[in-house]
Amino acid sequence: MRLTLHGYNLSPPVRATLLTLKALGLEYNHIPVSPAAKQHLTPEYLKLNPLHTIPTLEDGDFVIYDSHAIIAYLADKYADGGALYPKDVEKRAIINQRMYFDCGTLFPKFIEVIRAFFAGAKTISKDFIARITEAYTLLETLLENSTYVAGEELSLADFSVVSTVTSMNTVVPLATNRYPNIIKWIERLQELPYYFEGNQEGVDKLAAAIKSMMS
Repeated sequence: MRLTLHGYNLSPPVRATLLTLKALGLEYNHIPVSPAAKQHLTPEYLKLNPLHTIPTLEDGDFVIYDSHAIIAYLADKYADGGALYPKDVEKRAIINQRMYFDCGTLFPKFIEVIRAFFAGAKTISKDFIARITEAYTLLETLLENSTYVAGEELSLADFSVVSTVTSMNTVVPLATNRYPNIIKWIERLQELPYYFEGNQEGVDKLAAAIKSMMS
């Protein structure tokens, strides 16, 4: 088994990588790395990833980190791009844009809330709620005229965005009447045979952890 994934499935980026691995049918070894337990700061892990982020992927002697880079690498190497990351320049540009939307807009808003909880917060501030609501509104708009976040076909962008949005939903629940496009899109992804193991298991663990921190 050549592929080794380091990470913890409470993390949205780790779950985006898990979804990709499963969608591509790749075998891998999963080594848990918990930031809460500071396992990402061990000398051994820092040798692999000096940025001490999760996930990190080992493919033989090759090491790469940042989930967006990882999943693009996996699709290119093991599926020659394929339907999840097509070679068509314009289609790939939209997929990349949506992944940048995840790492530049969605994920930062989520991680702010998580850091506040780790700092001792017991409630979610109105400011955080407003920021996450704004992010939901932007995604709702992107989904107005497309089945998936980057068009009419499932892509890597869906894996990145759904892992973050379902995590955000654990702290600021999605209102069905306000975000019907997002709700339908999530339901569509939930039909994937690998969705529960790739994403939902980690979301459920995250929700339990957040509930514990708020109590």
